[in-house]
Amino acid sequence: MDDPKRCRAVSLPVIEAPVETPEQIAELRSEIRELSRARNAVILAHNYQRPEVQDAADFVGDSLGLSRQAAQTPAKVIVFAGVHFMAETAAILSPGKRVLLPDLRAGCSLADTITADDVRRWRERFPGYVAVGYVNTTAEVKAELDFCCTSGNVLDVIDAVPANEGILFLPDYFLGCHVRRMRPQRRVEVWEGVCHVHEGIRADAVNAVRARYPDAEVLVHPECGCAGRLINSIGLGELDAQGLHIASTGGMIQLVRERPATRFIVATEVGIVHRMKQAAPGKQFIPADSGAVCAYMKTITLRGVRDALAMDRHHVTVPPGVAARARRAIARMVALG
Repeated sequence: MDDPKRCRAVSLPVIEAPVETPEQIAELRSEIRELSRARNAVILAHNYQRPEVQDAADFVGDSLGLSRQAAQTPAKVIVFAGVHFMAETAAILSPGKRVLLPDLRAGCSLADTITADDVRRWRERFPGYVAVGYVNTTAEVKAELDFCCTSGNVLDVIDAVPANEGILFLPDYFLGCHVRRMRPQRRVEVWEGVCHVHEGIRADAVNAVRARYPDAEVLVHPECGCAGRLINSIGLGELDAQGLHIASTGGMIQLVRERPATRFIVATEVGIVHRMKQAAPGKQFIPADSGAVCAYMKTITLRGVRDALAMDRHHVTVPPGVAARARRAIARMVALG
């Protein structure tokens, strides 16, 4: 790979700790509900958001689920409590809606690892290859792709590409390696981008927590740096495969509802634990790494959501030409499920 972006320094925003009392939180939620009704707005929140932001949202989910909500909503205004590329995706799928991002600092270290120029140069090196991009990319990058995907439908997208065609997978290195492991017969080139949060979740940390809670099942996001090492350990017989699941955040929520286990070790951003507790009350959820916190996601606060609605603040738009080209790749992702 020429000039791999994996080693670029990441400048993270400072995580601000909200100081609201329970009474202030209740008041903010009441204001948000009133403003939403007045503006015919819908609030979408990602699984990694702060608990109080999730609780104020109309829909909470993963990238694919929220993309579907953005495409289908009859609301005139979408407040996206997520990161910038998610708000862009909503703007692309709902060109007649007004999309608001509560905080402009809500970027993405993974999306920053690749540009549209990078994609064009990469495609020149591999003519005829199909470009498949994770949804964690900018609108300009999506405009250069044939397919978008999420961690939940990545294998469905790969399987939709004719078997004789090569694939350029970007930008997440670990998710791309997961694709190679699961579809070893495919020709897949992988970009070397990483999410700063998921890269830091290591196999030895997961194994250490598992040793303390031997009855717990383990949920691992395929973006995690530990995923490949865990799968390799299973193959070598060093790790018990029983009770270990590699799944998207949406898949994790489904698993904690359906599995009979009462304790789960969770290897992804810790914000998802709040939703897991709501989805499966009475079960216990232990972060594989309590430091797995996305500073970009945590820039979003209840006050930010309220102010976005009250002040019509941080309107996210995508140039029409870029949006039209990106929409094709996103629509294929949404259609495949």
